[in-house]
This record gives sequence, structure tokens and C-alpha cells, in this order.
Amino acid sequence: MMTNDGACGQRQRLLVVANRLPVSAKKTGENWSLKMSPGGLVSGLLGVTAQLDTKWVGWPGVDVNNEVEKAALSKSLAEVKCIPVFLDEVFDQYYNGYCNGILWPILHHMELPQEDPHDTNKTFQTQYDAYKKANRMFLDVIVENYEEGDIVWCHDYHLMFLPKYLKEYNNNIKVGWFLHSPFPSSEVYKTLPSRSELLRSILRADLLGFHTYDFAGHFKSTCTRILGVEATHEGVVDQGRVTRVAVFPIGIDPDRFIRTCKLPEATQQINELKERFAGKKVILGVDRLDPIKGIPKKYLAFEKFLEENPNWRHKVVLVQIAVPTRNDVPEYRKLKDQVHGLVGRINGRFGSVSSLPIHHLDCSVDFSYLCALYAIADVMLVTSLRDGMNLVSFEFVACQEAKKGVLVLSESAGAAQSLGAGALLVNPWNVTEVSSAIKEALIMPAEEREKRYRVNFQYVYIHSAKKWGDDFMSVLDDTMAESEMQLRKIPHELPQQDMIQRYSQSNNRLIILGFNGTLTAPMSSQTKEMDLKLNSELKGTLRALCNDPKTTVVVLSRSGRDILDKNFGKYNMWLAAENGRFLKRSTGEWVTNMPQNMNLDWVNGAKMLNSGEHKQETCYNTYVEDQSLMHQLMLFEETILLKSMPLVRLRGQ
Repeated sequence: MMTNDGACGQRQRLLVVANRLPVSAKKTGENWSLKMSPGGLVSGLLGVTAQLDTKWVGWPGVDVNNEVEKAALSKSLAEVKCIPVFLDEVFDQYYNGYCNGILWPILHHMELPQEDPHDTNKTFQTQYDAYKKANRMFLDVIVENYEEGDIVWCHDYHLMFLPKYLKEYNNNIKVGWFLHSPFPSSEVYKTLPSRSELLRSILRADLLGFHTYDFAGHFKSTCTRILGVEATHEGVVDQGRVTRVAVFPIGIDPDRFIRTCKLPEATQQINELKERFAGKKVILGVDRLDPIKGIPKKYLAFEKFLEENPNWRHKVVLVQIAVPTRNDVPEYRKLKDQVHGLVGRINGRFGSVSSLPIHHLDCSVDFSYLCALYAIADVMLVTSLRDGMNLVSFEFVACQEAKKGVLVLSESAGAAQSLGAGALLVNPWNVTEVSSAIKEALIMPAEEREKRYRVNFQYVYIHSAKKWGDDFMSVLDDTMAESEMQLRKIPHELPQQDMIQRYSQSNNRLIILGFNGTLTAPMSSQTKEMDLKLNSELKGTLRALCNDPKTTVVVLSRSGRDILDKNFGKYNMWLAAENGRFLKRSTGEWVTNMPQNMNLDWVNGAKMLNSGEHKQETCYNTYVEDQSLMHQLMLFEETILLKSMPLVRLRGQ
């Protein structure tokens, strides 16, 4: 449960930090006019804002260079609980450069763009520096407005350094971070410059949220392979600190769409659209004009459908809303030309003076008209090549109470894991498969359409944006509570002076030391077991302890006998290899402490699976070492150690 108790009965504060504020600012005369953007994060935090005093931190969407104007805009924004971050000169290299030019392609499984060797003012490094500086500017604004006990929720790939900066400022700040885009596989992510620094910065947050289990799994495996840290079902463990990783599929505000469809304006638009497309089935597409949305693939599939089904050529129309984005980027202008070329070709092949198979709009439409389009569509066609969630699918379902149309959904969209049960899932790269799905959707019996619609509508209605926000904040609250409990379980600090005094007075001392990480030389994530070496700085101290007749030293390690012999063979101590299965005085022979009557029938099969060239070829970063049942013996570690202790005590008697 979220806590909302603050000092003096005030509600606890939440700072929602995103690249953009949820408002549009426009200068009108001497004043600033503001318009709150509906949907998105605003809808997602409806439940949270009812319990917490919420303020928004982000770029206001306009460049303001005059300090007087900045103060005036800040004052206007404060009235709607918004705090601006003026990015000024770093914005272009931060946002258009590193965020959209480098991070965006990597996160969406695309190649990094080629660096222009002639443009020394805009390199990967200058964009990376601007990105870090922008994150610092966000931090500065947060620090100016932070009050003790505030929760900070950071959003998306624009702010990957912010969790680290926040924790460096105050390690007790409760920090959450949510990624609204996909997270790629480690094979793709590892091509990113400064990959490790970004991962470690994110891991400073208390809770990391992702849309799907696939994205969360990719993140955890990437941390394991690049940073060498441990991944568990709860999250990522780095040097004993756990960063919680959880899945929170975002949703929409379904009631807003349902209400809008019943308004007089929308009802009139619905009737007009029905009249315009009378006698035809309507396929709808609503996308940003972006390479990841797969609009060209959609048109190629529709073209193939018309080729193979001539009886449908004048009975179906594809209405595509293509919202322009980043028109200043050459790749996007090229995409626009490609799309327009396909529209012209298909309309030229299959259209007539009175009937065009594709209606393509290079613009956004107002909310009421969008809901009307959703409501009259027979099929919603989503062919994203890679998408974080794709809420267009949810919006379509929310508006389909009367029509109960069919959702054809790309399996590469995050929504496929939420709405897959009621949708026709397709591989967007397979034009033939998408074409077949279009036909299946158009001829689907009413009973099946009804069944699929009910399944998806129930999901959309229950898993709303409000539930998403509430769930994230609830888990963040639980995570912090668990962390505080863990801190209480940490033993009290060792009383050093008392320990030294007792050690000096005793005549029979036993010191048990680990090897890996305790006595070893500094290691990296790539250090292999066979390369472990005793830290040279500890050799003198260790030799002095071993030569003390009152002291017995035991090195206990998971490592094998050969490694311990190589490092400690010249020291007067006891060695326990493979978690205690083998024991010896450094000058003696190894003896085993296997529990009697242990069933070892499985050993030969396990050795076949784990030894030889096969394992080295199929398992990343492995080598062959015969460690005599180490993993099995870890189950018996306590028993083995208890049996070993009498042998160790012999020296002191």
C-alpha cells in the first residue's frame, strides 16, 4: 500500500520527472497560456495524484532564453504543479542527438547511425556529454525543489543517469525509473558506447519498471553479461545491493474513450464516416510516421491482399493516420517519400475515380474524430516492427462496443503480450502472413469477433493507466519497506577494540578466510576461476598469521584443489576446497569428507554434460575444470564444515 502520511498530516510528495512536461506552453501577448495534455502519464497517475501531492518536472517544450520570461513561465507552470527544466544550449545534442539518434535506435533493435567524420561539433562523445549535462540540469532543478521524504519517479531513456545523480545527492531518496520503450537483447545493447556506465546508473534506482517480461528479462541478462552481476527473480544484485526489477504493463483511461464516443460531436462524426464508407469494410491504421511502426510493410501486405483477392478490391478501404515526426531528419523524410510512393502505386493499380483503396493522412486528428474512426473500423491493423507497448491497440478496443471489430496486431509490439488472446497476432516482416490475417479478420464470423472483443475489452478496462500508476507506486513503497527491514537485520558493527583485546589475550585462535573476493587480487567480470591469484599486498600479513603458533588459519573456498595449492602451498595453514569437500594441511595430503551413503548415480551423466569441448562451444565465457561434484556438495556444506572442524582443532590442542 502507498503511504500518504507526511509531516504535520500533509500528504507525501511525489516528483514525476520526464523529458517533457504534460503541458503545452504558448506565449500570448505578455502572458503564457498553458494547455494540459490528456492521456499518457497524466492518466496513468490519476490514482496516485489523489493520494500524493504530485509535482511534474520536465522541459516545457519551448526555448526561453530571457531570464524574465523564464521566471514568468515558471510562475504560470507552478499554478498547474509543473516545474520547468530549461535545457537551453544542450537540448539539440541531448535530445535530437543522444536520445533520439543513439539510444532510440539501440532500444528498438536498430543499428547505430554512422558518425559523420566531418562534423566535429556533433560526435558521439559531444552528444554523450550533452546527455549527461542535461541529466545534471534535471538534478539541479529537483534539488532546488526537493523536500525530505519526497518520492522521485523518473521516466524513460532520456533520464538514465538521473537515478545515479539522485542517490549521490541523497542516498535515502526513494527513486523509481520506468522505461516506456522496449529494452533490447544484450547482443544489441552491447554495441552502445558507454554501455556499462548507463547500466550502473540505472541500477542505482530502488525500482525499475518495464512493460513486458521480455523487456525485463533482456535487461537482467544484459546486466549479467556486461556487468557480471547476479540476476534473480526479484531483480539485479550488485555487491549485495538489490535493485528490484518488475513488470508493469501500461494502459489507457478507457472511460475517456467510451464517454467521447457517446458525445454528440463524436456521434455525428461516426454517422458521417459510416455514410462515406457505406458498403465497404474499413481497415484502420494509426501510427507516428516512424521507421519502427512498419507502415511500408502494412501497405505491401494490403497490396498483396488486393492482388490475391480481386473480389475485395472495391469493398474495402484502408484509412491510415500517419502523424508526422522529426521532419528535419533525412531518414524520416526518406520514409515519408517511400510511403507516399507506395500509396500512389497501390491507388493507381486498384483504385478508380470514385474509389481509392488507401486514404493516407499525413497529420494528426482531433480526439473526437479519432474516437469516431476507432468506432467505425472493422479491422485495426498494427504492424510495428518494434514497439514498447502501442496503446493505439487499447484505444481501438475501448471504442469498439458497437462494432466489435478485429485487432490484427504485430507480435513485436509490447501490446501482443497483453492483448494477444483476443487479437490475430502476425509477424510484421512476413507480408504474406499479414495479408492472410487481413482476410481472416474481414470474414471472421460475428460470434468469434464478439468473443475476441470481450476478452480484450476486459483486459483494457481492468489494466488501465490508473492501475499501472498505482501498481508501480505500491511496489516502490513495498521495495523501500523491505530495504529498511533488511538494514535492520544487518549485524551491529564489530567492536574492534574489544575484539583486538580478546585476540591478544587468547592462546587458541581460529581464523576462517574466504578466497574469492576476500584474498584475491582485484578482479574484473571477465576474470576466470583458473586465473584467481592471492593479492600480493596481503602476503606478508597472511604469512605472519600462519606462523603464529597460537593461530590456526583456514582458507575455505569454492575453488578446486589445484588453485588453492598453487596460491597457498607455501603457507602453514589448512585448506578447504570445493566448499569443504576436500581438506588438508598445506603440507599434507588432501582428504575427502563426503557424507556416507550419498547417492552418486547421476555423476557420470552430469560430467558428460558439463565437460569437454561441447560446453566450451555452447556456453558463453566457460572453461573446463573438474570440480568433483561441487554443486551437489554445496547442499551439504553445513554438514561437511561441521565434520571438518574437529580436524582443524587438532592443531590447537
